[in-house]
Parts: sequence; C-alpha cells; structure tokens
Amino acid sequence: MALSVAAALREPPPLALYLHFPWCVRKCPYCDFNSHALKGELDEVRYVDVLLADLASQRELAGGRAIVSVFMGGGTPSLFSPAAIGRVLEGARTLFAFAPDAEVTMEANPGTIERHRFADYRAAGVNRVSLGAQSFNATQLARLGRIHEADDTRRGAEELHAAGLANFNLDLMYALPAQSLADALADLEAALALAPAHLSHYQLTLEPGTVFGGLPPADLPDEDTAEQMMQQCQQRLAEAGYAHYEVSAYARAGARSVHNLNYWQFGDYLGAGAGAHGKASIAASGTIVRTTREREPRRYLAAGGHDAPLLQPVVDAQRPFEFMLNALRLVEGFEPALYEARTGLPWAGLATPLASLESRGLIEATPTLCRPTPLGRRFLNDAMAAFLPD
Repeated sequence: MALSVAAALREPPPLALYLHFPWCVRKCPYCDFNSHALKGELDEVRYVDVLLADLASQRELAGGRAIVSVFMGGGTPSLFSPAAIGRVLEGARTLFAFAPDAEVTMEANPGTIERHRFADYRAAGVNRVSLGAQSFNATQLARLGRIHEADDTRRGAEELHAAGLANFNLDLMYALPAQSLADALADLEAALALAPAHLSHYQLTLEPGTVFGGLPPADLPDEDTAEQMMQQCQQRLAEAGYAHYEVSAYARAGARSVHNLNYWQFGDYLGAGAGAHGKASIAASGTIVRTTREREPRRYLAAGGHDAPLLQPVVDAQRPFEFMLNALRLVEGFEPALYEARTGLPWAGLATPLASLESRGLIEATPTLCRPTPLGRRFLNDAMAAFLPD
C-alpha cells in the first residue's frame, strides 16, 4: 500500500543554501540568469545586511536540519570582497547548523579576481570554486561578451591550486559560433591542462529574453556537428578520468558536486538574494513549497529581507514532473524508492508514462532503477514532458 504524502515526507530530504549575488560587470548575450550590469559603486555592506535578514526569515523552513552545501551564484559573487563573503558565511552559520563536511561553493569570473584573492576566499570559508572559463579562444570570448581573457582563467586555476582550492569546477561551452570540432576539442584540452576536479561542459543554447535569443548568431554549428563535439569531448573526458554523472557534469573520483546532486535528487534548498528560488519539504504537514524573492535588486534591497518569502505549494499533480525535471538528468539514474521518499507519491502511479518512454527507447526502468538511455539524454525534454500534468 502506498504511503500517504505526510508519512512519506516524515523524513525530509537534505537541505542546502543558495545565495544569489545579482550583479555583473556586464551582461553576457547568452545569459538568462537574474543578473544585472553593475552601475556605480557596489554597496556590499547593504546587500549582505539584507541577505542575512532574508536567511533569518526562512529559519523555520529548515526544520532543524543541518546545511549540507552552500552555493553562491549570480551574477558574479567574486565582485564581493572576501570580507563580505566571510560575513555572509559567518551569519549563515549563526542561523543554521552546518554539516561538518559542508560543501561551500562560490562562482567566480576570471576577470574579476585580483591576484592572491582566492586564498582570502578560502580563509573566509569557501572550499570549492566554480570558474566561468566558457572558452580559451580569444575570438569566442569576445563574441560571448566575456570580460576575461584565456590567461586570466589559467592564472585563476594556478592560484586556486596554490590556495589549496584544488576542488574547483570549470564551466566550458561548445557549439559556439563558427566553432569547428577541432576548436571544441582544443578548448577541452586547454581546460584539462588546468587540472580541475570537476568540469561542466555544456552546449550554447539560445534562451528567450537574451540577446542571442532575439538575434541568434548566424554561424552556429549544425546539430550533427554539435553532436559530434559532445560525443568526442565525452570520450576525451572519460580518458582523462572524469566520470560523466549528469547531462553536462563530469568529475574526478570524489569530486561530484554535493550541491547540484541535491538539486538533481529533488532535495531541499533555501534561496536567499534577489530573484532567488527555494524548495522546502514541511514534514509536519507533508507539503512541499517553492519560495521566490523579488528579482530586481533595488526592489529586493528596499524590501529589506525581513518578510517571509512567497510560498507556492507543489501539489501532487506537479510533483512527478518536478522530480523528473531534475532526476532524469542523472546518467546513472535513481531508485524508485527515492521518488517515493521525495514526492510522497507511489512509483506505481507512473506506470503509463514510464511504459511509453521505454517503448520509445528513452529510458530504462526496473523495480530498482530508472535512468535515461543515451537517446533519452539526447532528447531529454521529450522524456521530461511525459510527466507534465494533464
């Protein structure tokens, strides 16, 4: 007999923190994140004040759970000084319990890091960095609107190693304008030469509302070429010892992202900062809620962060899609028991869409494991759409 929702959520999932820093030096033409070009001087003291008030307003959603990971994203968190980042983390630790081995990641733009600053970020409590390389080709970096050069990324990686932050990720794009297969492989070799622990390797996509979305580059590689890039880069990453564990994520042994795995396994996270989103499972009522914050930084700051975030229940009919939107990204798949524990719904209720996807060769489903096939990863949106509410 299937458990009731309240019973299934009696043991809520792990809890993480997502902290958003909304400013960049300038907006990249492909970016659809909540980022805003910085105009004037950055008032980091005021922003940290409001961010900590925002976190304090969400303490009840934690339900006493320890924080397993923190991710500081943006925007460009590395525009903030090590002192400001340290104040954020110290404040978070006074509000919430932290797991002894909590992963604390900060995104960094290679063009905003002053020499030797990574050592200061580590002293402030950061133990993992995600460095936005995107490419090592000067022409591509210019077309992507990046403010850094390839040597900035190389210097950043060198300083990460020197600062004892060898557990770092590099973001790298492929299928860029006019990029050949040889170009994509050369970018990957340049990234591997920096010995990152983790690599996020993803295709340039044209998102609505972005500059590229409204005016796409005319010389993007065709689908077949992009597929070749992906496959040959995957092969090279495997040869170099990076396990492919999520659609766009590759890691050395022991270096998988705790924070992102929590997302992909439908865990909980509190979101604080301008435009931040969160998800919380409330054990007492068996409900799941989404939280949102004001997107525009000036309005977010004006609100002061003291009011509780807007709560939107995730009703039963939405939960299969919300779970699969994340979990189907995992190359190794997931156990049906995880679905039942995280959604409060019986696995048997998915029999019809699972059978349909199996018949189309998009997933493999057994009583103990569900995972996308290579074809399913290629047409992931089609597989996810099977779980949308009627």
